[in-house]
Amino acid sequence: MTADLVHLGVRNEPFESSCLSDTLIIGGGIIGLSLAWELAGRGLSVRVLDSQACGSAASWAGVGILPPVATREVNDPLEQLRSLSHSLLAQWATELTELTGIDTGYRTCGGVYVATTLGEAAMLAASRSWWEELGIDAVAWSAEQLRLNEPALASLAESGRLKAIWSLPGECQLRTPWYVRALAAACKLRGVDIVEDCPANQLVMRDDRITGVETTSGCFKADKYCLTAGPWTSALLESIGVASGILPVRGQVMLFHPHQRLLTRIINEGHRYLVSRDDGRILVGSNEEEVGFQCETTDEILEELRAWAIGLLPELAQANLERAWAGLRPGSFDSYPYIGGLPTCRNAFVAAGHFRAGIHLSAGTARVLADLITTGRSTIDLSPFRAARG
Repeated sequence: MTADLVHLGVRNEPFESSCLSDTLIIGGGIIGLSLAWELAGRGLSVRVLDSQACGSAASWAGVGILPPVATREVNDPLEQLRSLSHSLLAQWATELTELTGIDTGYRTCGGVYVATTLGEAAMLAASRSWWEELGIDAVAWSAEQLRLNEPALASLAESGRLKAIWSLPGECQLRTPWYVRALAAACKLRGVDIVEDCPANQLVMRDDRITGVETTSGCFKADKYCLTAGPWTSALLESIGVASGILPVRGQVMLFHPHQRLLTRIINEGHRYLVSRDDGRILVGSNEEEVGFQCETTDEILEELRAWAIGLLPELAQANLERAWAGLRPGSFDSYPYIGGLPTCRNAFVAAGHFRAGIHLSAGTARVLADLITTGRSTIDLSPFRAARG
Protein backbone atom coordinates (compact mmCIF):
# COMPACT_ATOMS: atom_id res chain seq x y z
CA MET A 1 0.00 0.00 0.00
CA THR A 2 1.08 3.60 -0.43
CA ALA A 3 0.46 6.94 1.21
CA ASP A 4 -2.54 7.40 -1.12
CA LEU A 5 -4.56 6.06 1.80
CA VAL A 6 -3.73 9.13 3.83
CA HIS A 7 -6.33 10.95 1.72
CA LEU A 8 -8.93 8.22 2.07
CA GLY A 9 -12.54 9.37 2.30
CA VAL A 10 -15.84 7.84 3.35
CA ARG A 11 -19.07 8.14 1.41
CA ASN A 12 -22.37 7.46 3.14
CA GLU A 13 -24.61 6.56 0.23
CA PRO A 14 -24.91 3.29 -1.67
CA PHE A 15 -23.46 2.64 -5.11
CA GLU A 16 -23.88 -0.15 -7.61
CA SER A 17 -21.15 -2.59 -8.63
CA SER A 18 -20.99 -6.02 -10.17
CA CYS A 19 -17.64 -6.74 -8.45
CA LEU A 20 -18.88 -8.97 -5.65
CA SER A 21 -17.02 -11.36 -3.36
CA ASP A 22 -17.48 -12.98 0.03
CA THR A 23 -14.47 -11.12 1.45
CA LEU A 24 -12.59 -8.06 0.23
CA ILE A 25 -9.09 -7.58 1.66
CA ILE A 26 -7.51 -4.13 1.42
CA GLY A 27 -3.74 -4.57 1.51
CA GLY A 28 -1.77 -7.24 -0.32
CA GLY A 29 1.24 -7.67 1.94
CA ILE A 30 2.09 -10.90 3.72
CA ILE A 31 -0.78 -10.47 6.22
CA GLY A 32 -3.41 -9.84 3.54
CA LEU A 33 -2.19 -12.61 1.25
CA SER A 34 -2.00 -15.08 4.15
CA LEU A 35 -5.58 -14.28 5.09
CA ALA A 36 -6.67 -14.62 1.47
CA TRP A 37 -4.96 -18.03 1.24
CA GLU A 38 -6.63 -19.22 4.44
CA LEU A 39 -10.12 -17.96 3.54
CA ALA A 40 -9.97 -19.30 0.00
CA GLY A 41 -8.99 -22.67 1.43
CA ARG A 42 -12.29 -22.62 3.31
CA GLY A 43 -14.25 -22.13 0.12
CA LEU A 44 -14.82 -18.36 0.27
CA SER A 45 -14.51 -16.09 -2.75
CA VAL A 46 -11.79 -13.58 -1.95
CA ARG A 47 -10.52 -10.42 -3.61
CA VAL A 48 -7.33 -8.59 -2.57
CA LEU A 49 -6.74 -4.93 -3.44
CA ASP A 50 -3.34 -3.26 -3.24
CA SER A 51 -2.29 0.20 -4.32
CA GLN A 52 0.94 -1.20 -5.78
CA ALA A 53 2.33 -4.67 -6.45
CA CYS A 54 1.37 -7.17 -3.75
CA GLY A 55 4.04 -7.69 -1.12
CA SER A 56 6.24 -4.86 -2.40
CA ALA A 57 6.23 -2.77 0.79
CA ALA A 58 7.32 -3.96 4.25
CA SER A 59 6.69 -7.61 3.34
CA TRP A 60 9.30 -7.46 0.58
CA ALA A 61 11.71 -5.44 2.72
CA GLY A 62 11.68 -7.87 5.66
CA VAL A 63 14.55 -10.33 6.04
CA GLY A 64 12.49 -13.24 7.38
CA ILE A 65 14.01 -14.05 10.77
CA LEU A 66 11.85 -16.58 12.64
CA PRO A 67 12.99 -16.87 16.28
CA PRO A 68 12.21 -20.09 18.15
CA VAL A 69 8.92 -20.25 20.02
CA ALA A 70 7.48 -21.88 23.13
CA THR A 71 7.56 -25.67 23.31
CA ARG A 72 5.41 -25.65 26.45
CA GLU A 73 1.81 -24.63 26.93
CA VAL A 74 1.55 -20.87 27.47
CA ASN A 75 -1.31 -18.62 28.56
CA ASP A 76 -0.15 -15.37 26.97
CA PRO A 77 -2.21 -14.75 23.79
CA LEU A 78 0.73 -13.19 21.93
CA GLU A 79 2.96 -16.20 22.62
CA GLN A 80 0.10 -18.52 21.67
CA LEU A 81 -0.24 -16.64 18.38
CA ARG A 82 3.51 -16.78 17.81
CA SER A 83 3.66 -20.54 18.44
CA LEU A 84 0.69 -21.21 16.17
CA SER A 85 2.14 -19.07 13.41
CA HIS A 86 5.63 -20.58 13.68
CA SER A 87 4.19 -24.07 13.23
CA LEU A 88 1.98 -23.00 10.33
CA LEU A 89 4.82 -21.23 8.52
CA ALA A 90 6.82 -24.45 8.41
CA GLN A 91 3.81 -26.27 6.95
CA TRP A 92 2.90 -23.50 4.53
CA ALA A 93 6.45 -23.08 3.24
CA THR A 94 6.48 -26.74 2.16
CA GLU A 95 2.95 -26.63 0.78
CA LEU A 96 3.52 -23.41 -1.18
CA THR A 97 6.66 -24.79 -2.79
CA GLU A 98 4.90 -28.02 -3.73
CA LEU A 99 1.99 -26.09 -5.28
CA THR A 100 3.94 -23.39 -7.11
CA GLY A 101 7.46 -24.74 -7.58
CA ILE A 102 8.81 -21.60 -5.89
CA ASP A 103 11.40 -22.12 -3.15
CA THR A 104 10.42 -20.00 -0.14
CA GLY A 105 13.90 -20.15 1.39
CA TYR A 106 12.54 -21.63 4.62
CA ARG A 107 15.43 -23.10 6.61
CA THR A 108 16.23 -24.04 10.20
CA CYS A 109 19.63 -22.40 10.43
CA GLY A 110 20.05 -21.58 14.13
CA GLY A 111 20.78 -18.22 15.70
CA VAL A 112 23.49 -16.72 17.87
CA TYR A 113 22.76 -13.85 20.25
CA VAL A 114 25.75 -11.79 21.35
CA ALA A 115 26.24 -8.88 23.72
CA THR A 116 29.13 -6.43 23.54
CA THR A 117 27.87 -4.12 26.30
CA LEU A 118 26.72 -4.72 29.86
CA GLY A 119 23.26 -3.46 28.93
CA GLU A 120 22.96 -6.00 26.14
CA ALA A 121 24.24 -8.72 28.48
CA ALA A 122 21.52 -7.81 30.99
CA MET A 123 18.91 -8.06 28.26
CA LEU A 124 20.16 -11.52 27.31
CA ALA A 125 20.09 -12.56 30.97
CA ALA A 126 16.42 -11.59 31.05
CA SER A 127 15.85 -13.40 27.76
CA ARG A 128 17.44 -16.51 29.25
CA SER A 129 14.77 -16.63 31.95
CA TRP A 130 12.10 -16.16 29.31
CA TRP A 131 13.57 -18.90 27.11
CA GLU A 132 13.64 -21.27 30.07
CA GLU A 133 10.02 -20.51 30.93
CA LEU A 134 8.92 -21.15 27.34
CA GLY A 135 11.02 -24.29 26.95
CA ILE A 136 13.15 -22.80 24.18
CA ASP A 137 16.46 -24.57 23.62
CA ALA A 138 19.18 -22.00 24.43
CA VAL A 139 22.81 -22.82 25.19
CA ALA A 140 25.42 -20.45 26.62
CA TRP A 141 28.56 -20.43 24.48
CA SER A 142 32.10 -19.49 25.31
CA ALA A 143 34.10 -17.29 22.96
CA GLU A 144 35.98 -20.41 21.88
CA GLN A 145 32.73 -22.16 20.98
CA LEU A 146 31.72 -19.16 18.89
CA ARG A 147 35.06 -19.28 17.08
CA LEU A 148 34.78 -22.99 16.38
CA ASN A 149 31.16 -22.85 15.18
CA GLU A 150 31.44 -19.61 13.20
CA PRO A 151 35.11 -19.28 12.17
CA ALA A 152 34.51 -15.98 10.35
CA LEU A 153 33.75 -14.44 13.76
CA ALA A 154 37.14 -15.46 15.17
CA SER A 155 38.35 -11.88 15.54
CA LEU A 156 35.19 -10.98 17.46
CA ALA A 157 35.56 -14.07 19.65
CA GLU A 158 39.18 -13.22 20.44
CA SER A 159 38.60 -9.49 20.94
CA GLY A 160 37.49 -9.66 24.57
CA ARG A 161 34.48 -7.50 23.69
CA LEU A 162 31.84 -10.18 24.19
CA LYS A 163 29.91 -10.07 27.47
CA ALA A 164 27.51 -12.91 26.63
CA ILE A 165 26.91 -15.44 23.83
CA TRP A 166 23.86 -17.65 23.42
CA SER A 167 23.10 -20.24 20.76
CA LEU A 168 19.46 -20.90 19.81
CA PRO A 169 19.51 -23.84 17.38
CA GLY A 170 15.78 -23.58 16.64
CA GLU A 171 15.97 -20.21 14.90
CA CYS A 172 14.69 -20.31 11.30
CA GLN A 173 14.60 -18.01 8.31
CA LEU A 174 12.78 -17.61 5.02
CA ARG A 175 13.47 -15.43 2.00
CA THR A 176 10.57 -13.04 2.20
CA PRO A 177 10.34 -11.98 -1.46
CA TRP A 178 10.33 -15.64 -2.51
CA TYR A 179 7.77 -16.58 0.13
CA VAL A 180 5.44 -13.71 -0.82
CA ARG A 181 5.76 -14.58 -4.52
CA ALA A 182 4.87 -18.21 -3.76
CA LEU A 183 1.98 -17.11 -1.52
CA ALA A 184 0.53 -14.82 -4.21
CA ALA A 185 0.83 -17.56 -6.84
CA ALA A 186 -0.84 -20.09 -4.52
CA CYS A 187 -3.65 -17.64 -3.78
CA LYS A 188 -4.36 -17.34 -7.50
CA LEU A 189 -4.42 -21.14 -7.79
CA ARG A 190 -7.13 -21.12 -5.11
CA GLY A 191 -9.14 -18.60 -7.10
CA VAL A 192 -8.24 -15.42 -5.22
CA ASP A 193 -8.67 -12.31 -7.39
CA ILE A 194 -5.63 -10.07 -6.81
CA VAL A 195 -6.05 -6.52 -8.07
CA GLU A 196 -2.80 -4.54 -8.02
CA ASP A 197 -2.10 -0.85 -8.60
CA CYS A 198 -5.56 -0.17 -7.24
CA PRO A 199 -5.63 2.42 -4.43
CA ALA A 200 -8.71 2.49 -2.22
CA ASN A 201 -10.14 5.99 -2.48
CA GLN A 202 -13.32 5.72 -0.43
CA LEU A 203 -15.00 3.30 1.93
CA VAL A 204 -18.75 3.44 1.39
CA MET A 205 -20.85 3.18 4.56
CA ARG A 206 -24.51 2.51 5.25
CA ASP A 207 -25.43 2.59 8.94
CA ASP A 208 -22.95 0.31 10.70
CA ARG A 209 -21.73 -1.60 7.66
CA ILE A 210 -19.21 -1.04 4.90
CA THR A 211 -21.06 -1.55 1.64
CA GLY A 212 -18.23 -1.03 -0.82
CA VAL A 213 -14.84 0.36 -1.70
CA GLU A 214 -14.34 2.92 -4.45
CA THR A 215 -11.00 2.61 -6.20
CA THR A 216 -9.21 3.89 -9.26
CA SER A 217 -10.26 0.65 -11.00
CA GLY A 218 -13.94 0.87 -10.12
CA CYS A 219 -16.20 -0.04 -7.24
CA PHE A 220 -15.83 -3.29 -5.33
CA LYS A 221 -18.38 -4.82 -2.98
CA ALA A 222 -18.27 -7.76 -0.64
CA ASP A 223 -20.08 -9.31 2.26
CA LYS A 224 -17.13 -8.72 4.61
CA TYR A 225 -14.07 -6.47 4.53
CA CYS A 226 -10.59 -6.86 6.03
CA LEU A 227 -8.11 -4.02 6.51
CA THR A 228 -4.55 -5.34 6.23
CA ALA A 229 -2.69 -2.36 4.79
CA GLY A 230 0.27 -2.24 7.18
CA PRO A 231 1.01 1.28 8.47
CA TRP A 232 -1.58 2.73 6.08
CA THR A 233 -4.29 0.85 7.98
CA SER A 234 -4.41 3.73 10.44
CA ALA A 235 -5.95 6.01 7.80
CA LEU A 236 -8.48 3.34 6.85
CA LEU A 237 -9.52 2.90 10.48
CA GLU A 238 -9.74 6.61 11.15
CA SER A 239 -11.96 7.06 8.09
CA ILE A 240 -14.60 4.85 9.72
CA GLY A 241 -14.24 6.29 13.21
CA VAL A 242 -11.79 3.87 14.80
CA ALA A 243 -8.75 5.38 16.49
CA SER A 244 -5.56 3.32 16.50
CA GLY A 245 -1.95 3.56 17.55
CA ILE A 246 -0.61 2.19 14.26
CA LEU A 247 2.30 4.19 12.88
CA PRO A 248 5.06 3.70 10.30
CA VAL A 249 8.53 2.85 11.64
CA ARG A 250 11.28 2.90 9.04
CA GLY A 251 13.96 0.24 8.95
CA GLN A 252 16.97 0.10 6.62
CA VAL A 253 18.75 -2.99 5.31
CA MET A 254 21.95 -3.67 3.34
CA LEU A 255 22.76 -6.71 1.18
CA PHE A 256 26.38 -7.81 0.82
CA HIS A 257 27.75 -10.54 -1.44
CA PRO A 258 31.08 -11.87 -0.14
CA HIS A 259 33.33 -14.02 -2.33
CA GLN A 260 32.55 -17.05 -0.16
CA ARG A 261 29.98 -18.05 2.42
CA LEU A 262 31.04 -16.66 5.79
CA LEU A 263 28.26 -17.58 8.21
CA THR A 264 25.82 -20.41 8.73
CA ARG A 265 23.70 -18.95 11.53
CA ILE A 266 21.80 -15.71 12.08
CA ILE A 267 23.85 -13.38 14.28
CA ASN A 268 21.82 -11.07 16.53
CA GLU A 269 22.98 -8.16 18.67
CA GLY A 270 20.17 -6.16 20.19
CA HIS A 271 17.87 -5.15 17.31
CA ARG A 272 20.59 -5.61 14.69
CA TYR A 273 21.39 -8.75 12.78
CA LEU A 274 23.50 -10.51 10.16
CA VAL A 275 21.46 -13.00 8.12
CA SER A 276 23.36 -15.40 5.87
CA ARG A 277 21.58 -16.91 2.87
CA ASP A 278 22.44 -20.25 1.28
CA ASP A 279 24.09 -18.45 -1.64
CA GLY A 280 26.48 -16.62 0.71
CA ARG A 281 24.78 -13.24 0.60
CA ILE A 282 24.51 -11.48 3.95
CA LEU A 283 21.74 -9.11 5.00
CA VAL A 284 22.68 -6.42 7.51
CA GLY A 285 20.03 -4.56 9.46
CA SER A 286 18.27 -2.87 10.98
CA ASN A 287 17.20 0.32 12.73
CA GLU A 288 13.99 1.97 13.92
CA GLU A 289 13.01 5.49 12.86
CA GLU A 290 9.71 7.32 13.26
CA VAL A 291 9.89 9.53 10.18
CA GLY A 292 6.35 9.27 8.89
CA PHE A 293 5.89 7.71 5.48
CA GLN A 294 9.38 8.48 4.21
CA CYS A 295 10.73 5.23 2.80
CA GLU A 296 14.21 6.15 1.58
CA THR A 297 17.59 5.00 2.80
CA THR A 298 19.96 7.51 4.39
CA ASP A 299 23.73 7.63 4.19
CA GLU A 300 24.02 8.13 7.94
CA ILE A 301 22.12 4.99 8.92
CA LEU A 302 23.69 2.84 6.22
CA GLU A 303 27.15 3.85 7.36
CA GLU A 304 26.24 3.02 10.96
CA LEU A 305 25.00 -0.41 9.92
CA ARG A 306 28.04 -1.03 7.77
CA ALA A 307 30.43 -0.07 10.57
CA TRP A 308 28.60 -2.28 13.06
CA ALA A 309 28.59 -5.25 10.68
CA ILE A 310 32.30 -4.94 9.87
CA GLY A 311 33.00 -4.69 13.59
CA LEU A 312 31.51 -8.17 13.97
CA LEU A 313 32.56 -9.60 10.62
CA PRO A 314 35.65 -7.80 9.23
CA GLU A 315 35.57 -9.68 5.90
CA LEU A 316 32.47 -7.68 4.95
CA ALA A 317 34.79 -4.72 4.35
CA GLN A 318 35.86 -6.43 1.12
CA ALA A 319 32.41 -7.72 0.18
CA ASN A 320 30.38 -6.21 -2.65
CA LEU A 321 27.43 -4.13 -1.48
CA GLU A 322 24.72 -5.19 -3.92
CA ARG A 323 21.94 -2.93 -2.72
CA ALA A 324 20.28 -1.21 0.22
CA TRP A 325 16.65 -0.50 0.89
CA ALA A 326 14.17 0.76 3.46
CA GLY A 327 10.77 -0.46 4.58
CA LEU A 328 7.99 0.89 6.76
CA ARG A 329 7.00 -1.47 9.54
CA PRO A 330 3.52 -1.02 11.03
CA GLY A 331 4.25 -0.26 14.67
CA SER A 332 1.73 0.07 17.48
CA PHE A 333 1.75 2.09 20.69
CA ASP A 334 1.81 -0.99 22.94
CA SER A 335 3.73 -3.42 20.67
CA TYR A 336 0.64 -5.60 20.17
CA PRO A 337 -0.93 -6.04 16.73
CA TYR A 338 -4.53 -5.15 15.96
CA ILE A 339 -6.51 -8.29 15.12
CA GLY A 340 -10.27 -8.70 15.18
CA GLY A 341 -13.60 -7.13 14.35
CA LEU A 342 -14.25 -3.39 14.23
CA PRO A 343 -16.64 -1.87 16.78
CA THR A 344 -18.07 0.64 14.28
CA CYS A 345 -18.64 -1.85 11.43
CA ARG A 346 -20.38 -5.17 11.85
CA ASN A 347 -18.86 -6.60 8.68
CA ALA A 348 -15.27 -5.32 8.92
CA PHE A 349 -12.08 -6.70 10.44
CA VAL A 350 -8.49 -5.60 10.89
CA ALA A 351 -5.07 -7.25 10.99
CA ALA A 352 -2.21 -4.77 11.22
CA GLY A 353 0.38 -3.29 13.56
CA HIS A 354 2.63 -6.36 13.82
CA PHE A 355 5.81 -4.22 13.77
CA ARG A 356 8.96 -6.36 13.40
CA ALA A 357 7.03 -9.65 13.74
CA GLY A 358 4.70 -9.34 10.76
CA ILE A 359 6.28 -12.18 8.79
CA HIS A 360 6.55 -14.42 11.84
CA LEU A 361 2.94 -13.80 12.93
CA SER A 362 1.39 -13.80 9.45
CA ALA A 363 0.16 -17.38 9.20
CA GLY A 364 -1.19 -17.46 12.76
CA THR A 365 -2.94 -14.12 12.26
CA ALA A 366 -4.57 -15.47 9.11
CA ARG A 367 -5.74 -18.61 10.90
CA VAL A 368 -7.34 -16.91 13.92
CA LEU A 369 -8.90 -14.11 11.88
CA ALA A 370 -10.30 -16.58 9.36
CA ASP A 371 -11.80 -18.50 12.29
CA LEU A 372 -13.39 -15.29 13.54
CA ILE A 373 -14.72 -14.34 10.10
CA THR A 374 -16.19 -17.75 9.33
CA THR A 375 -17.36 -18.94 12.75
CA GLY A 376 -17.45 -15.88 14.97
CA ARG A 377 -14.96 -17.52 17.34
CA SER A 378 -11.22 -17.85 17.77
CA THR A 379 -9.09 -20.44 19.54
CA ILE A 380 -6.90 -17.62 20.90
CA ASP A 381 -8.21 -14.79 23.08
CA LEU A 382 -8.12 -11.78 20.77
CA SER A 383 -9.13 -9.18 23.38
CA PRO A 384 -5.53 -7.92 23.86
CA PHE A 385 -5.47 -7.23 20.10
CA ARG A 386 -8.87 -5.50 19.89
CA ALA A 387 -9.11 -2.63 17.44
CA ALA A 388 -10.53 0.06 19.73
CA ARG A 389 -7.98 -0.19 22.54
CA GLY A 390 -6.29 3.07 21.49
